[in-house]
Amino acid sequence: MSTLKLTLLQQPLVWMDGAANLGFFEQLLNEIHYRDLIVLPEMFTSGFAMEAATHSLSENDVVTWMRQQAAKTNAMLAGSAAVQKNGAAVNRFYCCEPDGQIHFYDKRHLFRMAGEHQHYQAGNQRTVIEWRGWRILLQICYDLRFPVFSRNRNDYDLALYVANWPEARIQHWQTLLQARAIENQSYVAGCNRTGEDPKGHIYSGDSLILGPQGEILTRAEPHHPARLDADLSLEVLRHYREVFPAWQDADDFDW
Repeated sequence: MSTLKLTLLQQPLVWMDGAANLGFFEQLLNEIHYRDLIVLPEMFTSGFAMEAATHSLSENDVVTWMRQQAAKTNAMLAGSAAVQKNGAAVNRFYCCEPDGQIHFYDKRHLFRMAGEHQHYQAGNQRTVIEWRGWRILLQICYDLRFPVFSRNRNDYDLALYVANWPEARIQHWQTLLQARAIENQSYVAGCNRTGEDPKGHIYSGDSLILGPQGEILTRAEPHHPARLDADLSLEVLRHYREVFPAWQDADDFDW
C-alpha cells in the first residue's frame, strides 16, 4: 500500500482511571472509519502517573480492549500504557492489528525529572514494525531528545511518537519533531495529550504530522481535543530520498 491513512487523537486523559479513559476513547473510535493507523497518546489509560506503576489496568485488560477496537475500526490501534510485567512495571507502546496480532516497544529513555526511572523498567530494544507496506519506528515522549536512538538506518518510513509533553517545554517538542523528520528523511508523527494533571502540569497538545523535509502536513490546535488526519505517500518519500540522498552519507554508529 503506497498510502497510509494516519489519524492521531489529541485528547485529555482522566488521571488514574483506566475504565473512564477506555470508555472515552471507545466513543471516539466509534466515529472513525477507513483509516490504516489510529494513534492514542502516551499512557492513555492513566496519564503520566508514577502511581500507575503499581496501580493500573492489567496488560490483559489493555490488550483485550485494543484488540476489540482494532477489529472494529479495521485499523492498527497504537498507544502506550503502564503495565506490570514479570514483577516490574513498563511504559509499553502497543500496536494492535485488526486480526489481534500485537506488537510492542518498551520506553527506552525514562524521564528522570519526574522519577520515571525509579518506578519503571527501561526497555532495551529499538523497535520497527511493518504495517500495510510501511515500516514504522515506535518511540515514546522523552525518546525524542535522543537522536542516535531514532537514527534511520534506511529501515523505517515513519517515526511515531506518543507523549505526555507539557506546555512548558512545547517549543522543544515542535523543534525536535521537525529535526527528527529532516535528519532522518522520514515522515514523523507526534501525538500528545491535552488538559491538566493533578501534579499541576498543563498539556497543550500541539500534535503534528510532518513530511520528510520537516514540513508540517497538519497540526492540531493547542489546548483543544482534536482528531488529526493525514494521508502519507511512500512514492513522495522515496522520490525525495532518491533526488536528495543525504541518508547515504550518514555516519556509521549505533545507539
